[in-house]
Amino acid sequence: MIQTVIGIDGMMCDMCEAHINDAIRKNFPVKSAKSNRKKKQCVVVSEEALDEERIRKVIARTGYDLLSISSEPYQKKGLFGLW
Repeated sequence: MIQTVIGIDGMMCDMCEAHINDAIRKNFPVKSAKSNRKKKQCVVVSEEALDEERIRKVIARTGYDLLSISSEPYQKKGLFGLW
């Protein structure tokens, strides 16, 4: 699995976070999408790497500013991630 961190500027409230999460979930086959306005990012976990150009287009359509995109292999954390 792949974890993609998308830097996003312009989120001001819970509804902004939900708007980004919904846009990601509707446009990509993801396991999870969690936005955080304070950190100015959305963390996405997916089976396959996401197309960066498509991410740029999806975020641009939401009206928020894309700051960065980075991907790395996902490591499950917590008690059950040890086995």
